[in-house]
Amino acid sequence: MPVEILEKIFDEILPSRAMIEIGPSRRDSLGPSGLCLNWSQSQGWRVPELMLVSKSFREAVRLQHSTPIPALGPNDCLIRVQAVSLNYRDIATPLGLYPGAGKDGIVPTSDGAGTIVAVGDDVSEFQAGDRVCNTFFLDYQDGIPTAESRAGSLGVRNDGPLRQYAVFPTTALVSAPKHLNARQASTLPCAALTAWNALMGLGGCRLQAGQSILTQGTGGVSLFAIQFALALGATVIATTSSDTKADRLRALGVKHIINYRTDPNWGETARKLSPNGLGVQHVLEVGGEATMAQSFKAAALGGCIDIIGFLAKKDGEPSKVSFWDAFTGLNVVRGIGVGNRKQFGEMNKFMEEKGIAPIVDERVFGFGEAREAYEYLKKQEFFGKVVIDVAKE
Repeated sequence: MPVEILEKIFDEILPSRAMIEIGPSRRDSLGPSGLCLNWSQSQGWRVPELMLVSKSFREAVRLQHSTPIPALGPNDCLIRVQAVSLNYRDIATPLGLYPGAGKDGIVPTSDGAGTIVAVGDDVSEFQAGDRVCNTFFLDYQDGIPTAESRAGSLGVRNDGPLRQYAVFPTTALVSAPKHLNARQASTLPCAALTAWNALMGLGGCRLQAGQSILTQGTGGVSLFAIQFALALGATVIATTSSDTKADRLRALGVKHIINYRTDPNWGETARKLSPNGLGVQHVLEVGGEATMAQSFKAAALGGCIDIIGFLAKKDGEPSKVSFWDAFTGLNVVRGIGVGNRKQFGEMNKFMEEKGIAPIVDERVFGFGEAREAYEYLKKQEFFGKVVIDVAKE
């Protein structure tokens, strides 16, 4: 293909040609054209010292104006990142509050969506112009997680998508649902897939029509679980402490809402509200030890408690539950580590079939406002996913 045509293509695709230039062929060539990209400048956010406990995102997260773009390998794709969404993990990591070691200078976040600009020589699954989401792990294709697949997580051990351009292997990409824009698609890799895996990822415990679930709060995982459950024909019981958020949950179709501040025995209440008062088949447990006792009270005989997070954990507080609780209720207690790429594809297909659109908070941040987005997430005043626009669609 002539250089003039390639330059025209890149002029149309890229917002700033000063970042990437077309140069002579070398080992990171794009393919049979004999041409390649000279990796030049791109902007990206980084966490300079991952294990340094900081009280301020101004110190913990910094914008790097000249970030080198890695060479494109034969099985890689160059992505123009268009949107990134945030999870609690993303604010805990730069503040030194997230368990597990990482590396200094990491590009943070795990959830992004964008458009493929170029592909490596051996890539056949994708092509330039495809809209994609990155996966949470670099190479977790199917089955149960392994130490190797967990080591591929983005935003802690490997560079995440909070940058203008990223290179990911095809094993870390899925096609974005056709009915979603970049903002919506960016919310899927962690929160959505975690909810999907919790409800649908374990044989024998897959949620069915007529069953019920209990969600805690209005974070991303809980909202996705609500949307999936309602689309499946299940009953949803939700907890929140906000009357305003309760109204918004009702607008989504949630019929049973419990204020966990005014009702400390919300687990027992949830059981009573479940069909025939027998308890729920799934509890989306995001609180941790501080809420687990009530989760056991809400769960049906043989019900599944899907452990998602640790938001309500209080240091020094004695545990109120034991293994005996799981035995007496014949419950499945399962830690959810996001999900694999196969599940991601299944979830996207379900969302397309049901027309499910992720809930994005009304306030969307610009690329230069990443710190403000982090602070906003920390205040927990949002409803839906907090999104950063990296580039216009």
